[in-house]
Amino acid sequence: MASASKSATSLENESIQNLVSDLVENLDSINVSANESKIYEEVKSAATMSVEKLETNITIPKSVTNISTRPSEPTHPLQFRWALWYLHADNSKKSWEENLKKIAVFSTVEEFWALFNHLVEPSSLQRGCDYYLFKEGIKPMWEDTANNKGGRWLLFVDRKAKKLDEYWMELLLAIVGEQFEEYGNDICGIVVNVRGKADKLSVWTADANLDEVNLGIGKIFKEKLTIPDTETIQYESHKDASHRQNSNVKARLSLPQIEGNHMLSHSSAKDKEWDMKRAGNSSNSNRTEKFTGKREWRNRRLQRIDSK
Repeated sequence: MASASKSATSLENESIQNLVSDLVENLDSINVSANESKIYEEVKSAATMSVEKLETNITIPKSVTNISTRPSEPTHPLQFRWALWYLHADNSKKSWEENLKKIAVFSTVEEFWALFNHLVEPSSLQRGCDYYLFKEGIKPMWEDTANNKGGRWLLFVDRKAKKLDEYWMELLLAIVGEQFEEYGNDICGIVVNVRGKADKLSVWTADANLDEVNLGIGKIFKEKLTIPDTETIQYESHKDASHRQNSNVKARLSLPQIEGNHMLSHSSAKDKEWDMKRAGNSSNSNRTEKFTGKREWRNRRLQRIDSK
């Protein structure tokens, strides 16, 4: 029995070392300037932390390491397989696509937390950097066949408000936790852009012409982040954005909705019908049970965000 236990421990330690090597190799493949080195050292430090400090209830992401997890460790499959991408802010002559790196792929709740528990928060990234979380097989660019007919819901986040990390985590939980309900198949991915005066969060959808579907997605986006009606989110097609002459793109949709000179409140007849529809969807609660065991981690992280 002791020999078997030792063997299992040895296999787990080897798995962790493989994970560490893979993460560090991905990071080393990105050229880092001197003023960015601190951020990358923090990422590597988190990735190379000792075995004793790792939480025992986290499964090593086999999609990253190509190894098997312990048979006794339960896993909770997600509806979709997701890929996390990172865009490095680089002033060199490298193309945008050359600076885009795929960090990891995951398909279970355990793999999600193993990755994001040690990921650098968006607010700590250098300006010009992006995170992309897209369904596996879809590249986070307009030209991809899954995106070229689509568009995005866009939210500008004032840097002074210090809500970027909280918003990003809530959006991650919503997209991975299948909180977009029947619209899951219409979503390609989510993006956070770290910029100067205002950062950006967006939800990319597959078809910009499906107004009712995109409105449904936008309302859930707005609800999950508890965005007040004083702030407007807009939906723009990738086609319009790619042909823009300046920084302004005509919005195809917006929330709160505007009719004439009047803003439609959430108490409108259409919104009441939508709220009743969502209230009657009991499958939503079943899916969220997979994430309840990690709420303590989420609360600790949000407390850290609030203390900044």
